[in-house]
Amino acid sequence: MLKTERTSVMNIENAIRGARNPLNSWAKSDSTYAEDGSFVLGAADLDLGHRLALAGSDHRKFLRQIFVSVDITAPIYWWKEFDTYKVGTVANSTSTMHKIHAKSFERDDFSHDRLDAGGLAALDAMIVYLESERLKFVANKEDRQSWHNMIQLLPSSYNQMRTVTLNYENLINIYYARRTHKLAEWHTLCDWILSLPHAAEWICIKD
Repeated sequence: MLKTERTSVMNIENAIRGARNPLNSWAKSDSTYAEDGSFVLGAADLDLGHRLALAGSDHRKFLRQIFVSVDITAPIYWWKEFDTYKVGTVANSTSTMHKIHAKSFERDDFSHDRLDAGGLAALDAMIVYLESERLKFVANKEDRQSWHNMIQLLPSSYNQMRTVTLNYENLINIYYARRTHKLAEWHTLCDWILSLPHAAEWICIKD
């Protein structure tokens, strides 16, 4: 299971203006502003960005100036793979260490969408145990053993939310490295990438 929320794409206006700096071609820009003051990318600027994106990482520096912020909820086993992408990304996560005891454990706290009946039964048994340890810890915060039992036995399917900041260059790398991955969570993230503004021209450039 993977969920994306509160997506915000920023700085397209400044990035595409900077893309025209090397040839002083600002006069060729055809981007405008809508009545509400929002930036509207023009066809010529879109095409310039596409050509630069195709030309390779040395030429598409403007993509590193287009920032994306998103809240991603995903299981810990997926986050361990996402942590491969350290350069140019930032993430703030909800704290397992500080808040694991703050609410009761429920099945939907874990990614279980591809478990069979036996897997669900095993997960439910673990949830019963984790909840019993949580209640012990809530009743007595000095009972560190119960806390350690929760932390060390917490399944990697436990879902965690992180607020992530990336840029369009990161997303090119992620999309082409992970779009055929066997984990379904990567397919969900790649579908989200496809939904971003101008993804077809600036991110999915090999297609």
